[in-house]
Amino acid sequence: MATEIKLPMLGENVDSGVVINVLVSEGDEVAEGQPVIELETEKATIEVPASASGRVKEISVKEGATIKVGQVILTLEEGARAAKAEEKKPRIAAKPEEGMREAAEAQKEEIKAVAAPSRAPRAETRAKPRAEEPKREEAKKEAAPRREEKAEEEEPPRDEVIKPRSEVQPRREEARELIAASPSVRRLARELGIDINEVVGSEPGGRISEDDVRNYARSIILNVTRMRPAAAVLPRPLPDFSKWGAIERKPMSGIRLKTAAALSEAWQTVPHVTHFDQADITELEELRQRFGKKAEEAGAKLTITAIALKVVASALKIFPQFNASVDASRGEIVYKKYCNIGVAVDTDRGLLVPVIRDADRKNILELAVELTEMSVKARDKKITIEEMQGGSFTITNLGGIGGVNFSPIVNSPEVAILGVARAARQPVFVDGQIAPRLMLPLALSYDHRLIDGADAARFLRWVAEALQQPLLLALEG
Repeated sequence: MATEIKLPMLGENVDSGVVINVLVSEGDEVAEGQPVIELETEKATIEVPASASGRVKEISVKEGATIKVGQVILTLEEGARAAKAEEKKPRIAAKPEEGMREAAEAQKEEIKAVAAPSRAPRAETRAKPRAEEPKREEAKKEAAPRREEKAEEEEPPRDEVIKPRSEVQPRREEARELIAASPSVRRLARELGIDINEVVGSEPGGRISEDDVRNYARSIILNVTRMRPAAAVLPRPLPDFSKWGAIERKPMSGIRLKTAAALSEAWQTVPHVTHFDQADITELEELRQRFGKKAEEAGAKLTITAIALKVVASALKIFPQFNASVDASRGEIVYKKYCNIGVAVDTDRGLLVPVIRDADRKNILELAVELTEMSVKARDKKITIEEMQGGSFTITNLGGIGGVNFSPIVNSPEVAILGVARAARQPVFVDGQIAPRLMLPLALSYDHRLIDGADAARFLRWVAEALQQPLLLALEG
């Protein structure tokens, strides 16, 4: 009896990947949960396990091929190790069919979630869409005496009306003749560039008020913000570099493509500002050296990043606007009650960002242990997609490589990211005397739609002082 092993659900918004290694051969005995292929997705490299036990009868994929969720990876026939299959569990999904059913349900929910914001702005102006239909007949009688009034007003030219296509609903010609609105309301609509025929009145008989016009204009602004992000700059065609010498072309990896797309979108849609500061970590470095052995006994390194995790987690409680996201489609700010901090990790496949969950509930030693484990998993290609999702703030530290300072890009939809550069000893005035102090460069990039410069300065100064005075973390953190 043959069993097909299919590619299960890989994670949220991940429906395909590139096969970079086939781990079994035809005729091999495999057990349930045993990795059979290594797959590179847009977010991580993962091992895909078998969802059943048996002998490999046929392999349906090749290295370098792009496969999608639900596609057959290999076919098994009953083998000698089938009885031992239940000893191991798959890492991703027990059954591809179940994963696909869950994906279908998740897709339905996602469609509802996407559709909801698009209708939200209209809810302000069309609060009574169908409930007012019976009143349209009454509006005919009330609007009839006002046709002379309407004749005095000229309908704005079509090419001057500004409205999003998705929101414009064609009306019957007879409906256009029954619009009830005073001359002042019509004048306001013309001044705002609004087609009065597209506004639904909230007053008795469907009569349009000035508030109805203003609300409709407001909804257009919100929709345009959602529908028209910053225009992407199309890349210019490259010259033929081979005219000047030998070249080599290599395809971008899935992770690199995803990184490029995400950072390009963030740069185009988020108005970036970077604020710089320094922290005197002379005393902190002495403490770090003193307690470093205790962290090593727990299997971790007491790094500046681990300490910064705790400091930032405390700062986010004091400055909640940094632990938020901007929902431009609804004109709202989403404040997060959880504190999940991503940490950028340099790997041979590109930049990965594991997320340390509930950082505010863990002490520095716990954070150091978890950070070490996540960094090793990222570099060893063992990290899962779920372990890189759900972040609300990001820290990136280039101090181990070098550099005086840098300006990181916000990891959208987050609104801020903290960059840490290499600490260096500098001559600093202390109590009127010049003394050598270990100074740590800090850079905070933020979304200027939500965060003002003064807020950024206060946030980064609080972080710097907490690093300079560890007791402050215990007092206010």
